Amino acid sequence: MATLCLVLAIIFEAGWAVSMKASDGLTRPGPAAVMLICFVLSAVFLALATKKYEVGVAYAIWVGCGAAIIATVGIVYFKEPASALKLASLGLVLAGVVGLKLSSVSPPGQTKAAEVK
Repeated sequence: MATLCLVLAIIFEAGWAVSMKASDGLTRPGPAAVMLICFVLSAVFLALATKKYEVGVAYAIWVGCGAAIIATVGIVYFKEPASALKLASLGLVLAGVVGLKLSSVSPPGQTKAAEVK
């Protein structure tokens, strides 16, 4: 359940950031309203995820995955440049997220891959 909450928090985080861009500086009411709703839902689901996950790890996963999704949307949808350095940096962010997850304490009832024999 904590993992689902974290995934939803990441999705809504990406949603509010993309909606913020689409709101054109908060001048378009529809995207601005979507941004606000996604922002609140992202915070709610992140708070629920931190009931089981370490706060630093949950937050880092939330920020890192959200940033990677948002950067990808920027490249694909908003036609932002995709330099080799940008793509390599995104890879490093995702590697950091995976490393933090692997080094964290598992929520009760779950086991890490390294613990399974």
